[in-house]
Amino acid sequence: MSTTTETPAATYRVPLIATAAIVLGALIIGVVFEANTGLLMIVGGLFGMVLYHAAFGFTSAWRVFITERRGRGLRAQMVMLTLAVILFFPALGAGTLFGQEVYGFVAPIGISVLVGAFLFGVGMQLGGGCASGTLFTAGGGNARMVITLIFFVVGSVIGTAHFTWWQSLPAFQPVSLVNVAGAGGGIAISLVLFAAIAAFTVVMEKGRHGKLEQAAPVDKQGYQRWLTGPWPLVAGAIGLAVLNFATLALAGRPWGITSAFALWGAKGFELLGGDVSQWGYWQSPGNAAALGASVWGDVTTVMNVGIMLGALAAASLAGRFAPNFRIPLRSILAAVIGGLLLGYGARLAFGCNIGAYFSGIASGSLHGWLWLVAAFVGNMAGVKLRPLFFTGEAARKPTAKTC
Repeated sequence: MSTTTETPAATYRVPLIATAAIVLGALIIGVVFEANTGLLMIVGGLFGMVLYHAAFGFTSAWRVFITERRGRGLRAQMVMLTLAVILFFPALGAGTLFGQEVYGFVAPIGISVLVGAFLFGVGMQLGGGCASGTLFTAGGGNARMVITLIFFVVGSVIGTAHFTWWQSLPAFQPVSLVNVAGAGGGIAISLVLFAAIAAFTVVMEKGRHGKLEQAAPVDKQGYQRWLTGPWPLVAGAIGLAVLNFATLALAGRPWGITSAFALWGAKGFELLGGDVSQWGYWQSPGNAAALGASVWGDVTTVMNVGIMLGALAAASLAGRFAPNFRIPLRSILAAVIGGLLLGYGARLAFGCNIGAYFSGIASGSLHGWLWLVAAFVGNMAGVKLRPLFFTGEAARKPTAKTC
């Protein structure tokens, strides 16, 4: 953590620049493309701040439960999902929200989801983050996560090359709880499942430790804590659910991250002389349109940039923006392998911890639940592999401010 001999003006310089970039970018994109797309850059910036200040992780929460049976992070995820389905299901059942047509992320349930989510889970532990975590920690100054992000993009575009073959494998048709049980019934079923998972973590944690873990005391209070962090995990859970609902209202669909990585990789590959237009993934109308248009017209890209800028502002406010480029070779290798697995797995599984798990379950899609199970098993395998690349505490415990 950086020390603080800086003047107040210097302390706020980077956050002000990052915030100005978000606002200016939102204005330009709103004028050139659509107003809602511009607003979504601001939503992305808020996502970045919430993720960073709450240190809301998926990778670390799962690793801590697997290795130590501590379930506070997993229970926070259940709070997030509870609020999300309560907000999402009535809107998805009606088909409109504030006058705009909306739809959820509902995907087939098959081998590609099982394999993709498992690979993604392994990649989470080797790469050191998930999709949202890679963005917010890279934006917050984690140099190693920049490596993970680069190979996340590479793995994503490779996944699009193989996408058609994977989709030819056996799969069940998409199933949505909203369609099967209605909004009210879907909410009830979901809440029972969330409660069961939370109760399971409580039983496992008390069985190992005798009592539940308490959050570490914080010496900051009032506005100072909300400005510089750390935030309570529950505040992060609520913030992410509300912002995902804002995304649904503005974009007409939930929050996603990794489709932009595939797009960036495809455009980069074409700049090098390659041609992805004949790949099955890029022949669907939506993907073909995105490939042929400006990347700044892509909602997911705009939000991803906003997340990184928001995390940059948050890290600077917290006094933690201090990139370290001295990265052990084995840690770099883990970032490369992990990034490739994250990108490839996300394409096979119709999304990542955000698009498939968070937004998938918030959409009522059963593929989101399958993703959760397969990815958790992948995380268990990834935890076993970590000692090959990391030593000491890093081999089994998450570092601060990682996903």
